[in-house]
Amino acid sequence: MTQRYDAADLRRFAAALFEAGGMEAEKAVTVAEILVEGDLLGHDTHGLAQLSPYLDALASGDMLGRGEPEVVSSTPVAETWDGRKLPGPWLVRRAADLASARAAEFGLSAVAIRRSHHIACLAAYLPRVVERGQVLLIFTSDPATASVAPWGGTRRLFTPNPVAAGWPSPGGPVMLDVSMSITTNAMTARRRAEGARFPRPALLDAGGRPTDDPNAFFTDPGGTLLPLGGEAAGHKGSALGLMVEALTGALAGHGRADAPTGWGASVLVLVLDPARFGGRDAFLRETGWMEDAVHANPPVPGGETPRLPGERGWRRRAEALARGVALHPAIPPVLEERAARAGVAPPAPL
Repeated sequence: MTQRYDAADLRRFAAALFEAGGMEAEKAVTVAEILVEGDLLGHDTHGLAQLSPYLDALASGDMLGRGEPEVVSSTPVAETWDGRKLPGPWLVRRAADLASARAAEFGLSAVAIRRSHHIACLAAYLPRVVERGQVLLIFTSDPATASVAPWGGTRRLFTPNPVAAGWPSPGGPVMLDVSMSITTNAMTARRRAEGARFPRPALLDAGGRPTDDPNAFFTDPGGTLLPLGGEAAGHKGSALGLMVEALTGALAGHGRADAPTGWGASVLVLVLDPARFGGRDAFLRETGWMEDAVHANPPVPGGETPRLPGERGWRRRAEALARGVALHPAIPPVLEERAARAGVAPPAPL
């Protein structure tokens, strides 16, 4: 039977562990909220699965638990920060809040962040801004590592480079969080640990041959993650991945050309306010029309009614808040081990 946990208990527990690990209280609370939000939405490789690696990064000094980002450049609508390896979830939420406030005045605003630490689940940032009636886009890459080859290549050059976007619609937020590769590093590692293959080719082995075997990623030389689109249309995912590289590392002024080390992220946060464009009511009229049209579209034979991006995750979130969060089976033992190590009481299942 799947064990469920109260979301508030999980947040308090994670925050206590981060604070015990040396993170400032405000940062600890924000990071805990973002990780749990990832699990609420069903992104369980980028929720509390990241708690233990984050604590290790804090202990090693790769993640900085205290301090402020450095403002590299600033205009009324755009800023660039040096994140100084501060916690990524804290930096990105702060950037989104700043961009949201400025977009309400100017229509749009962006914050580019270099040298952030890992930023967890991108979808977790979307509801807070979308519920204000605004549109949020997030792009991220990690210039210190690589796992995806460019189209036609066989050696790792860039990361899965996810893009997240959220916007309001009458029926609830529309949210997408999509990597520019078929799968991610975290999911590949999980499938390898579970002894499971992918349902279709998701990687290239070191020789450039498509494979569904996650072990191909861990050979020497290593295989690569296939770009989004796979064997048939991976040129599209590869091109989009390169676009994310330009919008993150290049725009923030620090990327692969600087040969950074450690675990981190380059990030672009962009907020647009429909009220400053064609008007909020007109925006909702259009997104509402599309929402109805998607739902009314005849499904394929034997298929379910078409749904909007993030619709299933939003329902899962509501269920988890009402009934408790169902964590991936690999996570509770790690939480218990970390609790014992820190002398913090672990969350009890419901």
